[in-house]
Amino acid sequence: MSYILRGYQKLLSRFPLGMQALQAGTLMALGDQIAQNLVEKRRFDELDFKRTAGFAGIGFFIAGPATRTWYGFLDKNIGSKGGIVTLKKVACDQLLFAPFFLSILVVVIGVLQGNEMESIKQKLKNEYPDILASNYKLWPAVQLLNFGIVPLQYQVLVVQTVALLWNTYISYRTNKDSTFKSKN
Repeated sequence: MSYILRGYQKLLSRFPLGMQALQAGTLMALGDQIAQNLVEKRRFDELDFKRTAGFAGIGFFIAGPATRTWYGFLDKNIGSKGGIVTLKKVACDQLLFAPFFLSILVVVIGVLQGNEMESIKQKLKNEYPDILASNYKLWPAVQLLNFGIVPLQYQVLVVQTVALLWNTYISYRTNKDSTFKSKN
């Protein structure tokens, strides 16, 4: 196990953005599969692997790079240690990044579902306030710990690990009205 951890640390130090994009894509895909298997209770022949690939793409191309870049920006411009620094980072994260990122997420998922822009706007109007409210029930506490005690190079991993459950929720929430029809 320590060999795997050392290998991960080495790759993370050599390719920080790429490794964090890869882990975000993997964990977002896993979150979608948990949503489909455990929440939606789909049988294997009903699983939407295209949807899972879309979530993997969102993690790889958007979530991983965006969070890594954002955390680096916060670290550089606000600092890395201290209680006040942590509170400032959490405030910036939750008041600036989270609302913007969640809206992007809902829009991108809608586009991947093949929805028209008017339908995506309606989903934003109907779903976004509840998604943002749910965000505020979980993420401020996670980010207090993350920004307060976790070194920068592991912050995306911590967030993406907690986000496994969050991604399950987002996947379910953004797909609950999709065109999937049960074969029962």
